[in-house]
Amino acid sequence: MVYRTRLNYSARMKAEIWDRWQRGESMTAIGRAFDRPSSSIYKQLSPTGGIRPVPRYRSRLALTLSEREEISRGLAGCLSLRTIAAKLGRSPSTISREVNRNGGLKRYRASQADQAAWDRAQRPKPCKLAQYPRLQRVVAAKLKKNWSPKQIDGWLKRRYPGNEARHVSHETIYKSLFIQARGVLKKELQQYLRTQRAIRRSRHASLKDQGLGKITNAVSIRERPAAVEDRAVPGHWEGDLICGANNSFIATLVERHSRYVMLARVKGKDTETVINALIKQAHALPKEIYKSLTWDRGSEMADHQRFTLATDIQVYFCDPQSPWQRGSNENTNRLLRQYFPKKTDLSIHSQATLNRVARELNERPRETLDFETPAERFNECVASTG
Repeated sequence: MVYRTRLNYSARMKAEIWDRWQRGESMTAIGRAFDRPSSSIYKQLSPTGGIRPVPRYRSRLALTLSEREEISRGLAGCLSLRTIAAKLGRSPSTISREVNRNGGLKRYRASQADQAAWDRAQRPKPCKLAQYPRLQRVVAAKLKKNWSPKQIDGWLKRRYPGNEARHVSHETIYKSLFIQARGVLKKELQQYLRTQRAIRRSRHASLKDQGLGKITNAVSIRERPAAVEDRAVPGHWEGDLICGANNSFIATLVERHSRYVMLARVKGKDTETVINALIKQAHALPKEIYKSLTWDRGSEMADHQRFTLATDIQVYFCDPQSPWQRGSNENTNRLLRQYFPKKTDLSIHSQATLNRVARELNERPRETLDFETPAERFNECVASTG
């Protein structure tokens, strides 16, 4: 059996690992660049939960190794602390503290003292959640309601304006979850995050492309009115299917202006079943609130003309391999995986369950809505229709 030579990562190599991770590369891809398995990369990333540690540096006021060696030579030559301090241009009290905390006059060693000083400097800054237990309990309660750290951050600022003691940044929440050495938020709370990953993934990580199909008489998204693009006008929706085990599916709809979510239970992916479910959903809304629907090129929308004929709602189709053209819907589908994990049977969920999940999403504050909820924004739109 051939064994690989043990690789000790240098500071430069560790920096490259973090650079690649922050660019969105997978651990497998990073490991391939170093000819090492992904588990080797995981060991480098996991101690800080996938969050790049802040580079450490010595204060310009701290004693240097050469100064400590001078102190050691001075002590060996029986010089007084004041004499050593004068030679170094330091305060006598600085030299006295240095010697007393590192073995005293007879046991002082420069290299050991320098390493001890570096180790002591690692003391972490007190976490805000550790300083404010009440705030910590509020954050934990919101996480258990499946709120994201960003939503908690925005909600606190909106709920307690001007009260810094009741505010906490989303980055602090993430760090408290993924860096367990802080001892603030329990690791079990990670299960309420959308991705449920053991370490935090880079925001630049790529998403998988969606499969595409051929649609007859499809109207391109490029023909969609310009007024739809800026989201100023309500009533324009994005849609898709999320799939599960045993050929089970859920239709997802998101209103572009308010980010309001609707879910429909579908028994299959065939176009007749999907179109029937979408027609039923459309008839439940005022016509002023449902003017267009943008979908990808999945074959489930092959009979889109029947949908338009039954509802007077125009369907637009995204360009091939362009899921970002339905950005709101793509983001919502990622949120829904908290409730409907991949490779699970989606057919076991009733329409009542789907309505409950949609309501929970619609009652979460959104940063893009200035931390209003989609339900609040959507209800304003409905009220404006009279």
